[in-house]
Amino acid sequence: MTDHLPSFPEGWYFVASRKEILEKKLIEKTWMGEKIVTWCDDEGRICVADACCPHLGADLGPESGGMVRDGCLVCPFHGFEFDVGGKCVSTPFAPPPKTARLKLFESREINGIVFAWWGIDGRPPQWSLPENEEIEGKWSELSFSTIRFPGHPQETTENSVDLAHLRYVHGYDNVYRIEPLFVDGAYLKSSFSFVRFQNVAGIKIKFDVSAEANIYGFGFSNVMIHEKSVDMHINFYVLATPVDGKEIDMVLASQVKQIHKPKRSIVGLSFLPLNLRTSLMNRFILLMQKKDVMDDVDIWKKKQYVSQPRLCKSDGEIGRFRRYCNQFYQ
Repeated sequence: MTDHLPSFPEGWYFVASRKEILEKKLIEKTWMGEKIVTWCDDEGRICVADACCPHLGADLGPESGGMVRDGCLVCPFHGFEFDVGGKCVSTPFAPPPKTARLKLFESREINGIVFAWWGIDGRPPQWSLPENEEIEGKWSELSFSTIRFPGHPQETTENSVDLAHLRYVHGYDNVYRIEPLFVDGAYLKSSFSFVRFQNVAGIKIKFDVSAEANIYGFGFSNVMIHEKSVDMHINFYVLATPVDGKEIDMVLASQVKQIHKPKRSIVGLSFLPLNLRTSLMNRFILLMQKKDVMDDVDIWKKKQYVSQPRLCKSDGEIGRFRRYCNQFYQ
């Protein structure tokens, strides 16, 4: 039996990194089936808004002539200016109309990554993302990679509890759950360990890995990874966002903690300066993770959703995960 999942589940979804917003000044994108813009004012406050001007409907994106001036978004059609609160604060020829306001999407920033809330029928946030706590130690900058493909964020998030696919698709060994799956409202934690082998410059290298996936809905997955043989810690994000009801953008973001004395000198690149070593490790980790995801993409982009799967004992907590998912469509 196959079925169809609603295209836009409720939740917090990736918009952009703060770094990208500051570099580009104004970003427009299709997000959750809507055209949105995002920018930052002079005080560092970020706004995520509908890209349609409430005056006469002009597109506010940079390709249409929209711009940011003195921290305000300026419409290319009549020069109406909007602050990050969505209020029209100025027009060239008359006082700003009090009713002219942008449609805003509530936003949150975690570790320099900006998310916005998409609610069913426009309702406000029903749950929160985790607090933006500083992680201990010195880390590399976040590196990003984006993959667009036909798919659905529930299907991609399901992989976090589907440990059997880690063995069959990715070839991991000794895959086992560290602790029971934990669910509390919109929060789900999946912790597991595995061993993987990777060919590097023709040499087969063994990695002993533990991972803790902290998931909030379908748009936020933060995986804390520890590679034990090198003693490498990785902060990894998997951020799936529906684009137009058919395709999703999967953003991968990673950073690596500095290792002053790697346990394995060659694999841990101990012969390189600390900052260069950390940067190269992060680049290598992101490439490895992207390769794994591309193996999944080949399946995701062609698979159908089966609402009543015929599960076996090795499927673990897929049934429980499906029950967790129901809340994002109500």
